[in-house]
Amino acid sequence: MSPRGELHHVELWVEALDTAESSWAWLLDELGYTRFQTWATGQSWLRGATYIVLEASPAVRGKGHDRMRPGVNHLAFTGGRRSEVDDLVTRAAEHGWSLMFADAHPYAGGPDHYAAYLENEDGFEVEIVADED
Repeated sequence: MSPRGELHHVELWVEALDTAESSWAWLLDELGYTRFQTWATGQSWLRGATYIVLEASPAVRGKGHDRMRPGVNHLAFTGGRRSEVDDLVTRAAEHGWSLMFADAHPYAGGPDHYAAYLENEDGFEVEIVADED
């Protein structure tokens, strides 16, 4: 199959690179990404042909990220088996992530959707979706 239409990259603009890195580096490493590039205001993480950029660009306007404003609400990643998703959730708080929708976890997305919804200190949300067991 042609790679046409596959996601090439996502660039996340952050307020402070060091704060963002403390949560994102751990999560991306856990999900099989490797640090690809580093420069004064950013870094990229690669997995296959897709990469994710964290950048504290000098062109950033305003303060704080709000996932509830128009734009991207969250990124969703495949998290492996249910036990792998559960393990990631158990360790996430140590790395700046908090579990969202805890009262409905792990079925906050519906009765047939096993996933964890995590939010970091900067307000970015990720969804970690379990494969079918």
